[in-house]
Amino acid sequence: MESDDGAAKVSELSAWRDSLLFSDAERVALEYAERITYTDQAVDDAIFARLKQHFTEAQIVELSAAIAFENYRSKLNPALGIAAQGFCLIPPR
Repeated sequence: MESDDGAAKVSELSAWRDSLLFSDAERVALEYAERITYTDQAVDDAIFARLKQHFTEAQIVELSAAIAFENYRSKLNPALGIAAQGFCLIPPR
């Protein structure tokens, strides 16, 4: 991976479904993150089957914990008056 691949992916994150920069593993991880994050979406057996095509069970647990931690921080930080630093621009849904 070239050094600027990460920056290119960040710039296309809002369009991850259509971007050619993301691998199948990254796409399923991003979909999983959305399903965990948005309460109107479900985490079901189908998404786990797709995750298992790319990740071990230990990696899925670690991915789940990382997603949950970021969701935790997204609720805790504003309650404590910790402002966003501008690293993650979330597009409107």
